[in-house]
Parts: sequence; C-alpha cells; structure tokens
Amino acid sequence: MARRRKGPKLPSEAQRAVIDDLSHDGRGVAHLDGKTVFIEGALKGEEVDFLYVEKKRHYDVGVAQTIHRAAPERVEPRCAVFGICGGCALQHMDPQAQILAKQTVLMENLARIGKVQPAHLLPPLSGPHWGYRRKARLGVRYVAKKGRVLIGFREKRKPYICEMSRCEVLHPSVGERLDELAALIGRLEARDRIAQIEVAVDDTQTALVLRNLSPLQKSDTETLIQYARDSSLCLFLQPGGPDSVTPLWPAQIQLRYALPEFQVQFDFSPTGFTQVNTDINRKMVPYAMAMLDVQADERVLDLFCGLGNFTLPLARLAREVVGVEGSEELVALARANAERNGLDKVSFHVADLAKEVALLPWWKEGFDKVLLDPARDGAQEAIPHIAKLGVKRIVYVSCNPATLARDAGLLVNEHGYTLEKAGVMDMFPHTAHVESIALFSKK
Repeated sequence: MARRRKGPKLPSEAQRAVIDDLSHDGRGVAHLDGKTVFIEGALKGEEVDFLYVEKKRHYDVGVAQTIHRAAPERVEPRCAVFGICGGCALQHMDPQAQILAKQTVLMENLARIGKVQPAHLLPPLSGPHWGYRRKARLGVRYVAKKGRVLIGFREKRKPYICEMSRCEVLHPSVGERLDELAALIGRLEARDRIAQIEVAVDDTQTALVLRNLSPLQKSDTETLIQYARDSSLCLFLQPGGPDSVTPLWPAQIQLRYALPEFQVQFDFSPTGFTQVNTDINRKMVPYAMAMLDVQADERVLDLFCGLGNFTLPLARLAREVVGVEGSEELVALARANAERNGLDKVSFHVADLAKEVALLPWWKEGFDKVLLDPARDGAQEAIPHIAKLGVKRIVYVSCNPATLARDAGLLVNEHGYTLEKAGVMDMFPHTAHVESIALFSKK
C-alpha cells in the first residue's frame, strides 16, 4: 500500500505580514520572501500576525491571528463561528465595503480577461445583509462522542460539519432553529441516517427536505410530523435521488414566489434551482427589463431561462418571448408557470446551448433582443450564435465575473458590440460570490 505523501512542515509560530490587496475570494494578499500568501480574515492595508495552514508550490495560505493595524472597513463579525464555518468569508468587512470590493473584482476581470471596460458603471444593487438566504443545503451528522447531532455548513478546509447553533445569513425561519432541528434529529431512531437538510423558503412557507439514507420507522415519522405541525414548517423526505422527494407534512405542498411588479407567480420544487435572495431578485428583474428596453412589437430570446424568472416578466412586455434551457424538468416547470399566469405569448425549448443552436427552427425566426443568465461556466459557445442574430441589445446576468469578462471580450472585440453598462448586485452578502449584470449594444 502506497504511503500518503506529507506536505511541507508548517511554521508553528505566528508570522507578521502587511496586506497588499484582497483576493477575488475575500482573502488578504501578502508577499513574504518573494512568495504570495493568502491570509483568511485579513483586509487590505492591515498589519497582521498569521499562522500558516497550507504551503503550496506557488503560494501559501494562512489565517490571521492578531490585527496590529486594522483597516477602516473592519467590523466585528456577527456570527460566533465566523472563520471556522466555510459559509461566509467577509463578515469582518463592512457590507458597503464588501460590495465595492466586488465591484473592483468585476472591473479588474473585465479589463484583464476581456480587455474591455463599460462606458458607464452601474451603482451596486443591494438589499438586506442578514437573513437573506432562502436556499441552502445543510450537512447533518450524529457525533456519538459528543452525544449530539450537528447541523450546519462545512468547516473551512475540512470535511467536518461546523458546530453552530444559528446561522446569521440563513432566513430566520431556519437560521434561528439549528439547535432545535439538531435536537429533533437527535430524537429519531434514524439520527445517524439523516445526511443533509435542503432548505427552500418561498414567500410564505419554509420547506425542509430531509435526506434519509434508509426508510424511517413509524415512530420517527410521527415525531417529524408532530414537529412540522408545531413549527408550521413543511417537511419532505428524500430516500433516494431528486425524483424521490415526497411531502411528509402537509400532504400537499406547493412552494411559490411572486414578482408583483409584473403580476407573475412561480411554482418551484424544494430541491430545484431558484434565486437565493428574494429581495435582490425583485430588484434585479425590473432592473434587467429596463436595461433591455423591451418594446411591445419585439421578439425576445431568454437563454438559460430556468423556470422562467426573466421569461415571464418579458412576456408581459414583448410581442413574443422564447425561453431556452438545458434542463427538461425546468422547461416543463416554466411552461406550467406560463400557463398558470395566463401568458400565451411565450414558448420554451430544451436545448444544449454549448452546441449548435442556430439551425433550430425557433432560432431561425430571428429576435430583436437577447437576455441570458448562464451558470458559472458562462456562455462562450453560444456567443457567436447570439452575435449572428444581429440584435441591437443584449443583457447578460452573471454569477461569475471571470466568464462574464471572457464573453464580454468576445462580444466587443470579435463581434462589434459596445459594453454600455456593467455593475454588481449583492446577491450573497458576506461571501466572496460576485453577481453582476451588463448591457451590450450595437448600432
């Protein structure tokens, strides 16, 4: 049996460093002996003592221990396990400074990767900084040595579940109940067979999906149902894959959120994709509609449309809207949502947007404007096809500034578009995640 190779020995004593910059993932950047060190819990301009936790060939990683000179934007983290839990990276930084740092990340990516810059920088789109997260997956583990169940996110750099009693960024209906939920799982016969809890909060209800690795005994089921009744939470069980999710209590549960400005409602599944931050989503959709400047006689294409978050509002404004998504399940849900909202000027198609789409019949009919909201990989393969449509306006919503910058470079430098506007949206406060939006135009 091959022996596992050990990494280099780490210094046991704290080291002193001055932080030169902030990395894209929220760590302080220092340089010692000609080598870059990423220091968790440190901010630009600070002088800190830190301990090494990793040594790599090209860089090292450390954790701040003592702050000798604090940055003006440093604040006291609200969470008791900040720095241990892997869920947040920036609670020690003032929220306004966080969003400005994310704006800097976006602009640096656009310049460095895309070789572009916007004609106008949009003001950041912000919302509540705490209790905003309505979708999450929490780990669950019964620890026999502790005689208790742990529920929470993973620790930084470790596979262990963080020992936490509450989460400040989760919606309060769950974030303030972690101890209560741990005690509930601890009372079950199957306490060591519950692997995770998926959280989904709509406009009025909170649903929890328990991943049970074996069938539950009747007594466990009764315990869970009684808790659901008492707490007004909706409980689901998931004994297998995503298709196995079934309601436990109440027997009929439908999660739903609304965009009142456009008089549309969306049904979604507790394990399906929806926007994490409802407050930002309700600002983001009209923001995107205004930027796209949809007219009543136009045909609009919505790529990576999901369950229709942008498509249905577009259908209130345009002559016709076509939504395209790679997931058959999401497209079926989008069609049902359109029908439920009485929208007949919209159609949906399943297509792999990384492959040839320009030959598909609905694509050949042409479009006036395009909106796209891809996953982290971006839309590189689709960009040439979008450019050939010759649309005058493109709105690009992004969850990854690096791939947005790459695609912006293609649109501007290869296809003759102008990057009119770009800006960030604070979809995930206290994390290093950067959500952004950009407008491209062509005369």
